[in-house]
Amino acid sequence: MTGASKLVDENKVVIWALWRAGKPMIDIAGRTGLAPASVFSYLRYHGGIEPRARCRRLGSLTIAEREEISRGVAAGKSLRGIACSIGRSPSTVSREISRNGGTDRYRALDAERAAWRRSRRRKPFRLVTNSRLRSIVVEKLESDWSPEQISGWLAVTYPDNHELHVSHETIYRSLYVQSKGVLRHDLVKHLRRKRRFRHARQHAAGTRGAIQDGLSISARPPDIEDRAIPGHWEGDLICGGGGSVVATLVERTTRYCVLVKLKNKSTSELVGALGAKMAGWPHPLWQTLTWDRGTELGAHKRLSETSGIAVYFCDPRSPWQRGTNENTNGLLRQYFPKRMNLGPVSQAELDAVSERLNTRPRKTLRYSTPKAEMQKLLH
Repeated sequence: MTGASKLVDENKVVIWALWRAGKPMIDIAGRTGLAPASVFSYLRYHGGIEPRARCRRLGSLTIAEREEISRGVAAGKSLRGIACSIGRSPSTVSREISRNGGTDRYRALDAERAAWRRSRRRKPFRLVTNSRLRSIVVEKLESDWSPEQISGWLAVTYPDNHELHVSHETIYRSLYVQSKGVLRHDLVKHLRRKRRFRHARQHAAGTRGAIQDGLSISARPPDIEDRAIPGHWEGDLICGGGGSVVATLVERTTRYCVLVKLKNKSTSELVGALGAKMAGWPHPLWQTLTWDRGTELGAHKRLSETSGIAVYFCDPRSPWQRGTNENTNGLLRQYFPKRMNLGPVSQAELDAVSERLNTRPRKTLRYSTPKAEMQKLLH
């Protein structure tokens, strides 16, 4: 570690307190007066896992007792007399003095520092000492198992062999704290969230690039919720390989699906494509659009000005608030599997897929189809 090792203890305390609270690094940097890069380097060195606070072993000599020993040695007192004054055995005092230079060189502060250095011995991780357990963990990680799944599976598979039990937290520490050198860091790519280090459960992303002045879904008119009035849409992007994307729109009342081809996920491309698609529909059927928090719709004000549609955004990490769209995106994966390159897919092909979905009977529509329900509204 380079500059991260130069942080003062006060900054370290604040960094870990804010990190545990889920604050983004940009906020931590502002609170501590440090550069964001310094905060990042410090957290990455420790894998995002706060080092365990060191504490004095129960029964070990305290600094006050060492000072009393030092004063007794300087005064020429006997070992038994010094031991009696601090309530310790003479053998304890004798070992303390002999391991720290003898009676001629004993100093309380030097002895205290030496004791802390000697106490830094670390208990080795079970994954270090047990090669069979380590091999099993590596094999399961490479099969895309989560640490919690591995931990639970080991406990069930080997209930009587506690040497093959390991907590999921130990696996995470072995992955992220590379100074321990237990597991290869490249195994992180097999985790569902491929983060560089561990985050708090309530971690919040930084605010840079966030939606500005967006209307929250809580401000959406309540009569939209019961789906009695058509013209209210939910939207999102489905992503494919090579950075390819397609916009998906679903009308809440009829479940009618519209797919829009995009060259990229820039806000100008998305707003232009959505505006062009809306232009061919009667205005009563395009009243509101509820989107995820993605910055691809950062120019939502321009979309509202050009099309007259009101745009609302879900709460952070709450995709279920546009459940109709989420469900439709799941259905679309039948035609556009994950990691499929969507770039070569034409708008005509997208229209053909949406036609398939819109002509499927839906239980929620009493086995009518989205297309039939939309045609009732249009005619």
